[in-house]
Amino acid sequence: MTVLLAIGTQKGLFLASSDDERRAWHVGPAQFPGTAVYTIGVDTRGPRPRLLAAVDSSHFGPSVAVSDDLGVTWREPESAPIAFPQDAGAAIERVWQLVPGPAAEPGVIYAGSQPSALFRSTDGGRSFELVRGLWDHPHRTEWGAGFGGQAIHTILPHPDDPSRLLVAMSTGGVYRSGDGGATWSPANRGIKAYFFPDPWPEFGQCVHRVARDAGDPDRLYAQNHHGVYRSSDGGDSWQSIADTLPSDFGFPIVAHPSRPGTIWNFPLIADSERHPTELRCRVYRSTDAGDKWEPQHEGLPDGPYYPVVLRDAMCTDNHDRAGVYFGTRAGEVFASNDEGESWTTVAAHLPDVLSVRAVPV
Repeated sequence: MTVLLAIGTQKGLFLASSDDERRAWHVGPAQFPGTAVYTIGVDTRGPRPRLLAAVDSSHFGPSVAVSDDLGVTWREPESAPIAFPQDAGAAIERVWQLVPGPAAEPGVIYAGSQPSALFRSTDGGRSFELVRGLWDHPHRTEWGAGFGGQAIHTILPHPDDPSRLLVAMSTGGVYRSGDGGATWSPANRGIKAYFFPDPWPEFGQCVHRVARDAGDPDRLYAQNHHGVYRSSDGGDSWQSIADTLPSDFGFPIVAHPSRPGTIWNFPLIADSERHPTELRCRVYRSTDAGDKWEPQHEGLPDGPYYPVVLRDAMCTDNHDRAGVYFGTRAGEVFASNDEGESWTTVAAHLPDVLSVRAVPV
């Protein structure tokens, strides 16, 4: 089975198709040229995958384009499908995340925005409504902005219980709902916020990304602003798993699609020096839920290496022997068809890569 790789960049969306071995790639021309594409959602619940692209035009503003033919054609609404109601007193600056709901809710798509808000669609992403329970939370006025803005960048619907949702934001931390989004509670116990006088606050952490384990939906992994964590209780508490990493700072963390305990990330030196550790292009993998990490770099550029991998720019495909993919702010995209053991180059000299998604075809 081949893979279509959707690559969102600062100046358009690029679609790369693979051969059956997932080693040779053909990159098509830019779609939405000159427009930033911050995230791509992939909905595989229908007869064919549906692609949803968060396009951000400097002239027209943010919108969501939908394709049901793997990017051959796109539908863009005349008016923005994601917008605050007038009484919210806010305007959408950017859409950071588009995530399908669970299998039990066909047609449901969630969107995370800047400023930090959650939206829900019931018509496959054509229109969205604000999830008022989170927007009206009393903590919201105290959520701050990370370096990239104040945004919800992680949305994890529970695979077995549609009433359970988890989001993460910079800054604000992790929040959960057990009633379909009507009410929300912070879930940050054990995640450190070193930049506060009290480094263990109830909320306010700058969580960069959260991933869910393939075998246990209550096992979660978080890449924080300095800190890599695991939760075994659905976010009730978090424990550090950074001891064998060269650094605990970074942006992405992704989980194997079917093998429990296998995760990847891309460490950077520090928040004050945002370059890869040892100035080498290395992905780190754990196969025991973060107790031990190992570097993976065969086929990747050697040092000195400076480009950064952003939070949405690493993903896996759904093969049994998972493919792993990441893009950099230098416009490079790399692929592994053997769970990170070896790597090939998909593309180079693209604009800044903001998001990478693997689409089964």
